Amino acid sequence: MKQGGAPPTGKWIGNPQGGVGAPEALFLPDRLTRFSNTAARLRSLASNQPISEWLIFLADVSEAQHKAAMTSPPLPAIDRSLVDRSVAGRMPPLAADGHHRNPAWREGLAIILDELEARTLPSPALSAIARLRDASTDQIEDLADGFLRGSTGSGDAAACLYVAAALQVYFTQLAGTLDASTLRLLPQRGLCPCCGSTPVSGMIMAAGDAPGIRYLYCSLCSTAWNHTRAICITCESTRRVSLKEIEGGPGVVKAETCDDCQTYAKMIYQAKDRNADPYADDLASLGLDIMIGEAGWARHAANPMLMIG
Repeated sequence: MKQGGAPPTGKWIGNPQGGVGAPEALFLPDRLTRFSNTAARLRSLASNQPISEWLIFLADVSEAQHKAAMTSPPLPAIDRSLVDRSVAGRMPPLAADGHHRNPAWREGLAIILDELEARTLPSPALSAIARLRDASTDQIEDLADGFLRGSTGSGDAAACLYVAAALQVYFTQLAGTLDASTLRLLPQRGLCPCCGSTPVSGMIMAAGDAPGIRYLYCSLCSTAWNHTRAICITCESTRRVSLKEIEGGPGVVKAETCDDCQTYAKMIYQAKDRNADPYADDLASLGLDIMIGEAGWARHAANPMLMIG
């Protein structure tokens, strides 16, 4: 089963909700729609926003990612035996910190940089592109390793955003080649069953046979997986979990806070806007991050596209 980047506008294969009371455990990304949906949603959310220029820039990045996903050479098939061993051991088959990347991911990076250079970008963004153009293969691979291991230095953040964008395309392409029926959720339910990364946000579904089901969306490979509601996705506590939002807002995006571990995660309510996108709506609700952060909660994990926010 596959999914588009935004559930309401992507093309579904099968029923992502499953039967009543029996939602599908996970569904895999569709490279045809994942990045184009996010780009379109970012552009629609950018109007009348104080961060409109930044959202338009991120829409440009998403459109460049779509071009890379459409034109990059096909990736070799994943070794089925490796996938089977990983699943049997309750490990992600595309573990981000251990996967041996195919060099083809850098071709996607080159396409992204080519696309962005053809657009009107702020000078810091162009400087970061120039730096990557001058970097050696080893330096680029080091940036990729640093991002995947969570050790990106502050001086590398601007260049690493483009590296992260290319890695999103690469891992999304890989995840889309897997067989969802052979995969299993991980013991630590807050991590992606395909690559082990953290989710960027959760989506409370409104359509299908089981409305109200929550899916978490991977920040790296775009896989979505079912996670029980009212449970902290960081520490799995159920005792002091609550929802908070900006007063007077549309109610599309809320922060699920946990007073046990003092973290929060964004939850996006499809019933409030059928065009909501788990990636774009997270980025466009930066004000909610600021409000919740000032109140003392830490975000459960960063959105890769927020590195130079």
